[in-house]
Amino acid sequence: MGIKRGTTLAAAAIVVVLAATACGPTDDKAADTTKPVGAAAAAPDTGKAPDTGKASDAGYGSDGAAGAAGAAGASGAKPAGQLAITSNDKVGPVLTDSAGMTLYRFDKDTAKPPKSNCDGDCEKTWPVVAAGDATAAAGMDPALLGEVVRTDGSKQLTVGGWPAYRYSKDTKAGDVNGQGVGGVWFALAADGKKAAKATPAEGAPPAESAPPAEAAPPAAGGGAAEADGKLSVAKDPKLGDHIVDGKGMTVYRFKPDTQWPMTSKCVGDCLTKWPVVAPLEKAKDKGIVEKNYTVLNRPDGQKQQSVDCWPVYTFSGDKKPGDVNGQGVGGTWYAVSPDGKLITVQ
Repeated sequence: MGIKRGTTLAAAAIVVVLAATACGPTDDKAADTTKPVGAAAAAPDTGKAPDTGKASDAGYGSDGAAGAAGAAGASGAKPAGQLAITSNDKVGPVLTDSAGMTLYRFDKDTAKPPKSNCDGDCEKTWPVVAAGDATAAAGMDPALLGEVVRTDGSKQLTVGGWPAYRYSKDTKAGDVNGQGVGGVWFALAADGKKAAKATPAEGAPPAESAPPAEAAPPAAGGGAAEADGKLSVAKDPKLGDHIVDGKGMTVYRFKPDTQWPMTSKCVGDCLTKWPVVAPLEKAKDKGIVEKNYTVLNRPDGQKQQSVDCWPVYTFSGDKKPGDVNGQGVGGTWYAVSPDGKLITVQ
C-alpha cells in the first residue's frame, strides 16, 4: 500500500500573532546568544506551506460540487501525507492530515472488517482520504494505519480499521465543522476511536468518552503536550536551572522564533518532534519569572504557552523526566532558563 511507518521533521516559517500585545523586545537576542552544540543533529528541513484552500458549502446529499477538498471524489482522492495529532478546544485531540485538515469516521461504516458505506453524493460532502501515502503521527501506533478497497476499486486509508474522510465544509486547518453531523460523523482520534470531548452538532449524541490521553499520547507531536497545568525549575549537572513541565519533561525554545512580534516558526511536521506546551496555570508554577507570561493563539487552532513572550515546546525524543536530548539539536533548540532565556551550555 505504501503507508510509511515513521515520522518526518520539517519547519516552515510562519508568523503566529499573539492576541494580546503585552510582549515587547528585550535584550535576549537568540541569534546572538546561541552557539551550536557539536554533537547536535542536523537542522530541520524547511517544509512546504500547507494548501488549505477553501472548500464549498455542499451539504450531505447535495448534487453541487463539494469544493477543492471534495470535488475529486474517490478516483481523485487526496492522500493524507504526514499525520499529526492536533489539540482542539471543543473536541479534544484529533487526527489531522499534512495540511492540518481534520479526519473523520462514519458510524455507518464498519471497522471489522473495514468497509466504507459513503458513496455518490455522500462522497462529495465527505471526500475519502486516499491510501498509499500516509505517515503515522508521532506517538501513534503505525500498525493502526491500513487501507480498504472501495466499490470503485480505489483504496481508502483506514485508522484502526475505520475508513478516513475529510469534510467539505472544513475550509481551513483546525476546523472541526463535521463533528457530530447527522449523529454519525465524528473526528478521528489517533487510535481510530471517536475524538473525546465532542460537542454534539445537528442533534448528534455525545462522542465516545475516552480520555484525551488515550486518543493522543502526551509525547506525540502535532498537538499540545499535556504538562499537568504547571511549570517548575529543575537542575541539571550541565544545564543548571532549567524549566520543566508538570511531568518533569524539559522545556525548550526554538532559535528561529521571535519575541516581538511574538512568532512561532515551528509548524507542520516540526510539531511532530517538538509539541507545543499547552496553556498553564500560573498559580501552580514554581520558580518561573512570570513577566510577559502569555498564551499564543496559533493558526492551527492550538494555544501555546510562552515564557517572557518566547513560545515554548517539549521534545518527543525525551522519554523520561530529566532527559535533555533536545539540547542543541540542529543548533536551533535549547533548554530555557527560569527567566525565559536560552541556555546555550554544550
